[in-house]
Amino acid sequence: MTRPVLSKRSSWPRWARRGLMENIATAVIAIGFLMLFQPFALSLYTYSFITMLAGTVMFIIVSKFPE
Repeated sequence: MTRPVLSKRSSWPRWARRGLMENIATAVIAIGFLMLFQPFALSLYTYSFITMLAGTVMFIIVSKFPE
């Protein structure tokens, strides 16, 4: 006789799950990319690398979160 599989509940809040946070990190990287290639504002160009770096670091950290 097999035992029923119990679903393991995560103690993480729903907003801190990997799927949503990876999408946010990807959006931050995309925003940094758009900031890099826009021809209008020098201040956006100046902060584009920092924005992409923050999104990349966020993606690396978030990829360790539970599903």
